[in-house]
Amino acid sequence: MSLETLASHDADPPRIDAPVLDVVVPVYNEEIDLEPCVRRLHAYLSAHFPYRFRITIADNASTDSTADVAKWLTEELPGVASVHLPEKGRGRALKYVWTNSDAAVLAYMDVDLSTDLGALLPLVAPLISGHSDLAIGSRLARGSRVVRGAKREFISRSYNLILRGTLSARFSDAQCGFKAIRADVAERLLPMVEDTGWFFDTELLVLAEKAGLRIHEVPVDWVDDPDSRVDIVSTAMADLKGIVRLLRALGSGRLPLGTLREQLGRNPLPVAGVPAGLTGQLLRFAAVGVASTLAYLILYAVLRTAVSPQWANLVALLVTAIANTAVNRRVTFRVRGNHGAWRHQAQGLIVFGIGLALTSGSLALLDAISTSPPKKVELAVLVLANLLATAVRFLMLRIWVFRSRRGSQTPA
Repeated sequence: MSLETLASHDADPPRIDAPVLDVVVPVYNEEIDLEPCVRRLHAYLSAHFPYRFRITIADNASTDSTADVAKWLTEELPGVASVHLPEKGRGRALKYVWTNSDAAVLAYMDVDLSTDLGALLPLVAPLISGHSDLAIGSRLARGSRVVRGAKREFISRSYNLILRGTLSARFSDAQCGFKAIRADVAERLLPMVEDTGWFFDTELLVLAEKAGLRIHEVPVDWVDDPDSRVDIVSTAMADLKGIVRLLRALGSGRLPLGTLREQLGRNPLPVAGVPAGLTGQLLRFAAVGVASTLAYLILYAVLRTAVSPQWANLVALLVTAIANTAVNRRVTFRVRGNHGAWRHQAQGLIVFGIGLALTSGSLALLDAISTSPPKKVELAVLVLANLLATAVRFLMLRIWVFRSRRGSQTPA
C-alpha cells in the first residue's frame, strides 16, 4: 500500500500530521461498553495498523455518563478524540464527524465490536491505495462467519432482498456496522444523504452505486450482541420510509448524480470500436424490447379477433411504442425527471412511424403474396419485421431522441 496512490480531488495537499484513518464510534448511552470498546480498538490499531490513526467517539445526545467516559479516554489515550452532538441520530453523528475530519480515509464501527477487528485493514486498504471508493463489511458475503439468531438473520436477508428489488442494489449487506469511505468521495457524496438515523448507511451506498463508485466488500467474522437495544420494528419502518423517499428522489432526477459521476465515477473500461456505455444500453434495450414484443403480440392477438390485421397492428404498436419509449427513457438511457419527456415521446412517435411502416409494409407484402395466409405465417412475418424495426429504433433513440441528454445519464 502507498499513500501516493490515494486519489484526491482536493486542491490543497493533506497536512503532514493528519491521520490516514479516522475511525468513528457513534454512541448513545453507552457508558458501560464505551471504555472497553475504545481500549480494545486503540490497542489493535497501535499494534497492527501501519499508518497514523485517530479514534473519534461521536456521542449523539447521551443522557448518561457516556460523555464523561469519552473525556477520560481522550485524556488517557493518544489519538482518541470525542465530539458531543445535542441531537440523536447515528447518521447525523457520522455525517458531522466525517465532514469535519482531516483524515484521508473515514470509517466507523459499532461500539459492541461485533465485527472482528482483523477485517479492519482489509476494509481500508483498497481505499488507501485508491482502488475503491467505499468499503463495507459483509455478513452475507461468501467466507463470512456469523453467529446470530434466526430472527435477525431473517430480517437482515429480507431487508437486503427488498433493496435489490426496489433500488436495484448490488451490495450484499447494507446494515453491517463496519464501513469506510475515502474523504474526497465523502466530501461530494455526504451532502446528498438526508437520513440522520439508521438508514444513513443504505442511502449512502445506494447513491454511491448510482453514481458509479466502486464499493469493496470484505467478508467478516461477526458475533451478534445479545444486549443490542436497537428497536427492530421502528428501525424497519424508518428503513421502508427511507426506501420510498429515495425512490422518489431518484425518480424525480433532483439528485445531481450525473455531475457526481463525472467528478468521481469510474467509467467503463474502453473497448476498441465500442462506444462507451453501448454494451449496457444494448442489454437493457434488449430486455425492454423482449417485454415490448411479448406485449405487442398479446395485444395484437386480442385485437385481431375483432378488427383487421392493419388496425390490430396499428393499435398494438402504438400502445407498446408509447410504453416502450417511457421505459427506455428511464431504464436504457437513464434519463431522470420530467424535463423533455413530452419531446422525447414526440420523437419516439416519429420512430414509431418508421416501425409502423416496416411492419405494415411486411403485412401488405404478405397480403399481396397470399390473400389468406395462415396465422402462424402472419405472426412470423410480424416478428421478423419487428426485429428489424427494433434495431432501427435503438439506433434512432441513441443517436437522436436521447442524444442531447447523454452527458447527464448514468451509463452502465
